[in-house]
Amino acid sequence: MILRALVIDDEELARKNLIMMLETYCPEIDVIGEAENREDAKVLIESTNPDVIFLDIRMPSGAEGFQLLEEVNQRNFLVVFVTAFKDYAIKAFQANAAHYILKPIDEEELRVAVDKLLATKETFAQNPGNYDTYFTTLQNLADRLLKNKESSRIAISHTKGVKIIEESDISYLEASGNCTMLYFRDETRYLDTRTLKVYEQILNDSKFYRIHKSYIVNMSEIKEYLSEDGHILVLKSGVQLPVARNRVSHFLKTIKGN
Repeated sequence: MILRALVIDDEELARKNLIMMLETYCPEIDVIGEAENREDAKVLIESTNPDVIFLDIRMPSGAEGFQLLEEVNQRNFLVVFVTAFKDYAIKAFQANAAHYILKPIDEEELRVAVDKLLATKETFAQNPGNYDTYFTTLQNLADRLLKNKESSRIAISHTKGVKIIEESDISYLEASGNCTMLYFRDETRYLDTRTLKVYEQILNDSKFYRIHKSYIVNMSEIKEYLSEDGHILVLKSGVQLPVARNRVSHFLKTIKGN
């Protein structure tokens, strides 16, 4: 699969460097154009109908890249965010299942991002309706980054597209190898390819607690804590989960509000 791409960044040197790296390490990407500002990028997107855009979200203000995504009429492309933002921003990217690469760009990270991009594009080619949900997740990402607010919504990529869930619908999470099984309050469950460590980072830490190396629990779903036969949490659903011995003291202080 060859993806037709645009590179959008206000710095010419940054554009040329990314284009060179894509040509060298990612033969599946055919760069068909570049732009340095929102206005030119909008015209280019709508005249070339690309498969993907590599978008700097600091061009020149943090909002310009997201404004571009709001203004384009043709929303049938994927986005790879190219950014120097770290820490909190990465949590937002992960929560919204967004493709991103960090500056300065590392060739291995670029290759990983393109591989994920190819997999997503193949899925979307089979289900074009997924683009509507996809752009909803990008708007959620914009709200989270630009307005510096916590979001209660998480996007999960799957074989047919993107699924958006509310944090409050999660009862608990369980590590499953390098994946995570999410158990919902309605007793359904869902396997995501992200690790439990990633979920520990992106979930609201005032509402969720990692009680064990294999479990994170929604605090509002806890019914009681039992210490007679080990350290056990009983959830409202009746599910029982172990609390790691080294986490008991801090966990008890947390649920007691101390």
